[in-house]
Amino acid sequence: MVKPLNLGGLMVPVPIIQGGMGVGISLSGLASAVANEGGVGVISAAGLGMIYKNLGGDFLSNSVEGLRIEIRKARQMSKGIIGVNIMVALSNYDDLVRTSIEEGVDLIISGAGLPLDMPKYLVPGCKTKIVPIVSSARAAALICNKWLTNYNYLPDAVVVEGPMAGGHLGFKPEQIFDENYRLEKLVPEVIAAVREVSGATGKYIPVIAAGGIYDGSDIAEFMRLGADGVQMGTRFVTTNECDASDEFKQAYINSRKEDIVIIKSPVGMPGRAIKSPFLVEVEAGRRQPKTCPVNCVRTCDIATAPYCIMAALTSALRGNFNRGYAFAGGNVWRTNKIVSVKQLMNTLKEEYYFAMKTLAIPA
Repeated sequence: MVKPLNLGGLMVPVPIIQGGMGVGISLSGLASAVANEGGVGVISAAGLGMIYKNLGGDFLSNSVEGLRIEIRKARQMSKGIIGVNIMVALSNYDDLVRTSIEEGVDLIISGAGLPLDMPKYLVPGCKTKIVPIVSSARAAALICNKWLTNYNYLPDAVVVEGPMAGGHLGFKPEQIFDENYRLEKLVPEVIAAVREVSGATGKYIPVIAAGGIYDGSDIAEFMRLGADGVQMGTRFVTTNECDASDEFKQAYINSRKEDIVIIKSPVGMPGRAIKSPFLVEVEAGRRQPKTCPVNCVRTCDIATAPYCIMAALTSALRGNFNRGYAFAGGNVWRTNKIVSVKQLMNTLKEEYYFAMKTLAIPA
């Protein structure tokens, strides 16, 4: 597929990054399978303390040790490229980043907030690449300038995530369906912004398109717009190797277009999810946590939060949609069967080549 994705000297044979999906949706099983097919497999660090709650510590320390376990398991199952997605808003962000670097992950992808000081975690001899997620050219330029001024470092890539993504969105509610914020418009703007900052340094910063990318023709379109690769999350949920329960995967397959809703997350950001009995209760005002059980996210205020997001997402992971819900991208309703990661990657390649031939663009 086109040329390999070059992340600061780290060569990715297939320029597809599997999106990091918490809680527990993308762990070592999915990440290693994607890495084995030449893409970037990504472990989500969000909520691991709920999954590894029997390690003997509290939620935050168990999250760190759980991440260490998942990274090592992925390394045992794959010689490919393994990354970790760590939300800036997580309370133990610092510890999760340091642990990922200690374990030698190939890259850290960070969003849900601006990772303005991410380079400070890099240590001498460290080979881990660092990649911020942005939702605008302004944010991309701000991060690049801050990193360059304060650390003499530029991102090894930038992921620009549009409003069709699943999970937490970096947009105001009124922007989500505004044509001016479509990914097709954002990608060229972010490319121009990072080129302006990086031009004098000689470092090339790849731009990765993300959010609503569903098939190989979408990949071809964003490559045509200048993207160096894509990040995809939703498509990888309906694979055999995805770490979620069969019930969670079936919720994707059973979803209809009208089931996809924008919610107000306790994290303080809008999010895209599949409607569930739990969300119906939230909307009716019948959910309210009494206490915060885990203190997982800095921006969550228990006094105003309608529910504990970590508890809800953990319930969904296990297939209990009376107590939780599934985040999903805007095209989730198009999923119709569960396949292997190998089958999915091969299908994307075939669709991509066909689209490139149709567009008469050299592959």
